[in-house]
Amino acid sequence: MSLAVDRKSNDVSEVATAAAAAPSAQAVQTKPAEEGYRTVGDFTSANPVMQARQVDVFYGENHAIQSVNLDIGRNEVIALIGPSGCGKSTFIRCLNRMNDTIESARITGSITLDSENIYSRQMDVVMLRARVGMVFQKPNPFPKSVYDNVAYGPRIHGLARERGALDEMVQTSLERAGLWTEVKDRLEEPGTGLSGGQQQRLCIARTIAVNPDVILMDEPCSALDPIATARIEDLIDELKQNYAIAIVTHSMQQAARVSQRTAYFHLGKLIEVGDTDDIFTNPRHKLTEDYITGRFG
Repeated sequence: MSLAVDRKSNDVSEVATAAAAAPSAQAVQTKPAEEGYRTVGDFTSANPVMQARQVDVFYGENHAIQSVNLDIGRNEVIALIGPSGCGKSTFIRCLNRMNDTIESARITGSITLDSENIYSRQMDVVMLRARVGMVFQKPNPFPKSVYDNVAYGPRIHGLARERGALDEMVQTSLERAGLWTEVKDRLEEPGTGLSGGQQQRLCIARTIAVNPDVILMDEPCSALDPIATARIEDLIDELKQNYAIAIVTHSMQQAARVSQRTAYFHLGKLIEVGDTDDIFTNPRHKLTEDYITGRFG
């Protein structure tokens, strides 16, 4: 497969590159999104696996996310972009209840997975996090062997009762993560001994080993070199054939390369959402245009 950089049109790439090269905009004064705002564009998906409606998130008195409506569609990648502190990472952490670990966090509104409210008292959070997996910014393999990193999920969820079945799950997951040929002779070595890019693909293999419906990625390439980043981006393109993927990224070039839909966040509000090509070549909201052209961010 060719590198992911070849997958989008020149227009999109040029806009994203120009934005990255534009001067830092700390000195540029921009107005916050207005109160009582309405998201520009269609936040729905034709085939949603997750739906968020009127989601608000508070950390104590801080209103971090305000009235966000957004669908996560099956077999597609949606990129969440926006300046630091805009709420994009906070939002995806709501999708598998990672914010439950923060004592001051409070979430209102509705988030469903296959029409089931994930914040209901009947929801098993452990099973939820198996169905909605998370890949973090920094690779975080367990202090176990490569094999045991991938086998961990199937073991605790009882997905494999025999060693042969578990071996097959481990191999299949490593193959899907594009890592099998590199580690098939190192399965008993510590996962922490792999390179940074290999560790991140090991974490992806660990996530998909339990057959999730959704994969959340919070800046998965920010700590990787360009070659490892390209490998991860190609992998994302392959994984979308089987999973819904939501990726938070500060790289607009990456968003243009890997996603089919893009959502722009600003000061805790979802300002605009739409097809990635449209967002980068013909944004409808002034804040979106200012961000992708580098006036701030």
